[in-house]
Amino acid sequence: MIAPGRRRSFQRRVLAWYAINGRDLPWRKTRDPYAILVSEVLSHQTQITRVLPVYERLLGRYPSVQALAQAPLADLKAITDPLGYKIRGGWLHAAALRVADRGGVFPATIEELCRLPGVGRYTAGAVMSFAHHADAPVLDTNVARLLRRHFGVVVSPRARTRQLWDLAAAVIPKGHGYLINQALMDLGALVCRSRAPRCNVCPLRRSCAFRANIRQGSSRPLPN
Repeated sequence: MIAPGRRRSFQRRVLAWYAINGRDLPWRKTRDPYAILVSEVLSHQTQITRVLPVYERLLGRYPSVQALAQAPLADLKAITDPLGYKIRGGWLHAAALRVADRGGVFPATIEELCRLPGVGRYTAGAVMSFAHHADAPVLDTNVARLLRRHFGVVVSPRARTRQLWDLAAAVIPKGHGYLINQALMDLGALVCRSRAPRCNVCPLRRSCAFRANIRQGSSRPLPN
């Protein structure tokens, strides 16, 4: 799908940018799948600045998956509901109960993780990548937008989803999924923004189909 030279150049530039500009987030300092699951569920459709205090409060009160499983759901929702998207407290509680039934041992495959309440392909990939350091693709909104723009993906929505997952997997350097997934998430959030993308400081600007389209003044639409 991607020529080897182009893939290596993409990987090198993304990782070099991340080494200097990556965000310092508390869940990046742990490999605990429980903490990472909490961070991903709380971050769903929510700004990181709003997630941070809730993440710290939740883990401060329920430091383990067993502690969360034993918590009254109402107490948990009192912490998570102010973020909006109020189903997330129920998802976390139900997932904690399921893991507690396994003796507190988290599933360690994509398929098993997807059986937990509220866990889809993205969240399962995030847990595999960030907790287990597996080379699992992670395709959140920011990564999808970056890949769409850079590689000029303009196919139908159904085909686009498949193609983006394939791209997310293809750009992972062997043994470095943990790093490049975080790098792509940050680059998408901080530079390749939905509105007012900062193309002038993007490390991928010279090979980006979206930027080339804008510079050439083409009438052919490319994805936002």
